[in-house]
Amino acid sequence: MSHFSTIKTAIVSKPHLLAALKDVQAEFSLGEARESLPVRGFGGQTTLAEVVVSTRNQGYDIGFRREGDSYVLVADWYGLRDIKQEELLSRVQQRYAYHVVREQLDQQGFALVEEEVREDRTIHLVLRRAV
Repeated sequence: MSHFSTIKTAIVSKPHLLAALKDVQAEFSLGEARESLPVRGFGGQTTLAEVVVSTRNQGYDIGFRREGDSYVLVADWYGLRDIKQEELLSRVQQRYAYHVVREQLDQQGFALVEEEVREDRTIHLVLRRAV
């Protein structure tokens, strides 16, 4: 019996996902082209994902796999004792959104003037339209 859980995300862009994972200091591996890598779980069971995040929990990984238009998060959370699913997903999605927004604002001619990460972890950006 598999213990893997699949969680749908709003993540659609692989480059922005990878940037978000770097921001949260996750160590990850990528499959070549369309090749997937194994995500490890209980009893040596595996499932496949495009992006596999290493954890400190021996024999357990976290993966991101494209399903339809977006990515899903796959993991065997029973063995990931030091990682809280909601906290990880929240941090990755926030950094993902940050990179998407920054890219769109850059494309629209805005320049970053100031950036502040507040105590509640919200990000406050001050922008100026380039002339």
